[in-house]
Amino acid sequence: MKTKQVICFILLAFGLGVASEAQVQNRSPLRPNPYLELPLGNIQAKGWLADQLNRMKAGLTGHLDARYPQVIGSRNGWLGGDGDAWERGPYWVDGLLPLAYILKDQALINKVKPWIEWTLNNQREDGYLGPKPLAEKPEPEPGIQKEPVEDWWPRMVMLKVLQQYYSATGDKRVIEALTKYFKYQLQELPQHPLDQWSFWGNRRGADNLMVVYWLYNVTGENFLLDLGNLIYQQTFPYTKVFSGAYGTKQDGIEHLYPYNTGNTYPFKQALIDKLHVGQLQSFHCVNLAQGIKTPVIYYQQHPDSTYIEAVKKAFNDIAIFHGQAQGMYGGDEPLHGNAPTQGIEFCSVVEMLFSLESMLTITGDTEFADRIEKIAYNAMPTQATDDFNYRQYFQSANQVMISRAKRNFFEDDGHQGTDQCYGLLTGYPCCTANMHQGWPKLVQNLWYQTADGGVAALLYGPSHVKAQVNGQPIEISEDTYYPFDERIHFTIHSKKDLSFPFHLRIPHWAKNAQIKMNGELSNEEVKPGSIVKISRLWKNGDQITLVLPMQIETSRWAELSVAVERGPLVYALKIDEDWRKVNDGDYFGDYLEVHPKSDWNFGLLSKTIADPQSGFEVIKNKANGQYPWNLSGAPIILQTKAKKIPEWKLYKNMAGPLPHQFTEAAEEEIPITLIPYGCTTLRITQFPVIN
Repeated sequence: MKTKQVICFILLAFGLGVASEAQVQNRSPLRPNPYLELPLGNIQAKGWLADQLNRMKAGLTGHLDARYPQVIGSRNGWLGGDGDAWERGPYWVDGLLPLAYILKDQALINKVKPWIEWTLNNQREDGYLGPKPLAEKPEPEPGIQKEPVEDWWPRMVMLKVLQQYYSATGDKRVIEALTKYFKYQLQELPQHPLDQWSFWGNRRGADNLMVVYWLYNVTGENFLLDLGNLIYQQTFPYTKVFSGAYGTKQDGIEHLYPYNTGNTYPFKQALIDKLHVGQLQSFHCVNLAQGIKTPVIYYQQHPDSTYIEAVKKAFNDIAIFHGQAQGMYGGDEPLHGNAPTQGIEFCSVVEMLFSLESMLTITGDTEFADRIEKIAYNAMPTQATDDFNYRQYFQSANQVMISRAKRNFFEDDGHQGTDQCYGLLTGYPCCTANMHQGWPKLVQNLWYQTADGGVAALLYGPSHVKAQVNGQPIEISEDTYYPFDERIHFTIHSKKDLSFPFHLRIPHWAKNAQIKMNGELSNEEVKPGSIVKISRLWKNGDQITLVLPMQIETSRWAELSVAVERGPLVYALKIDEDWRKVNDGDYFGDYLEVHPKSDWNFGLLSKTIADPQSGFEVIKNKANGQYPWNLSGAPIILQTKAKKIPEWKLYKNMAGPLPHQFTEAAEEEIPITLIPYGCTTLRITQFPVIN
């Protein structure tokens, strides 16, 4: 059976038309997935989410080639130039491409095309993709780093780019190019494994593996399954490490990988035999964000629950030993413990989101969906400026001053104190190129086609989707101010009456959630942490209203701290901000500092924590079209009373270690305001508690 016929057969089996060719179910022997990604461009953002994408278009995402020409410009190796041939060009396109096709913006598409065309038109006969290896490349000019471009890692990013491009366009050259490249990999990997030139490919092999499985679903060529097994075998053993069942010997002594211990730098003891870097390696924060999906990706080929259990254990352990309240973990390059002032790299945020989105389609597990919203609607908005022209390398849960100064970050010395400053090159510039994938890929994962022939909304945000059920086109509008508002309204648009299941996720925090059909309360059973499947004959204009009550809850974190949560949002102290533009005339160029204009050293009252529903007053502000992710536009505020703690002061240019519950504090109770974490720049998120 020819490829085209196979694709049509798979699509028809799920009620899809040939127009949805980019969307295919797993072939045997791969385990069928419950949710299927829709073609890129079928989901459009609306409301505040559309505003966010347009800010990216007007900011760095749409103009990084002009703002960062020394790396992303025309001399980039992925455009055939003699410049940078590493990850940063593909990183940018990995976010620019989905943004371009979601917005259907021709100017952005025109920026994407040269990267695609050069890659497809310059593939070697043996299948090698990308810039020429060092042996074939002349010495670069002074100031241009000569990277070992044979490395498998940067090609993995371009594999994701090509897959997305095919999803948006159906360009058959992608299938041909990937088939040749994967045959090349199958031939070369036994002699030149993923960690031949650096450890990045070894840690991030899942990005390679998932595209191999995707191509297998399109072509059905069995060599891809052999390649899948080989890539997994050469990838860092995340499943064993997460399960606590892996170790290695050094000087006759076995050292377990102790990521779930109090060790400041997990994996510090681990001897990685084939890194060729001459030193022991701790667990790198972005590698963890990318690698955590490895067991679940491989689970498709070997559906053993061990792989899922290992990942869930990892999430629990990471939260205990490195977690912060906004859903991320302390990792200012290596993992660095759970103090609320430790840094969180922007690359870790967007890569963790992509990993969770990838795992959600495979498992349909609502825990992964809850984690996506926690990170996307708390950690992601705050790490870029409103105009998306500057970004932070590191953010922290407790962040009371952003300035060029030394802090307790692992990478601080090398970046001359710029790690928290908003800039283009502050900290390390990998995030300048990689941050762009976060919001577009969130939009792409708001909706799915389902294995039972229906449509699913597993993540929530204002949007509009086009899909096909029973071979017929359908559109659904999602009107909401989520995550700030509890109500989500869906409207069905169809030329014909259609029967299909509509899947809706109920978050774990949503007690007493309700579903209304055309204004009438539905009799569907609604449980927190479940997926409700509404199967019925749908008519044009049918409306579904999902009500997710948001109650104030508290959670406990390091140093006896407490965080305040409401629905998917974490709340932080509102601190008045003094923004200052700085240029020290060095490599880092222009950057932004933010200094506090109001006090931050408050403790929450124990009586408030004991009864948060009474202790906090919820005030909803009118949106009025304002951008929501800043102090002035914050749609929800919480008001309460607290006590000032005079002894809690700055330490190493950060909020010092939290005072304990028995700390002396001022007797006076002072009104304070909390706003969503994503609306803050300076903040206290993890509070001490006092009587």
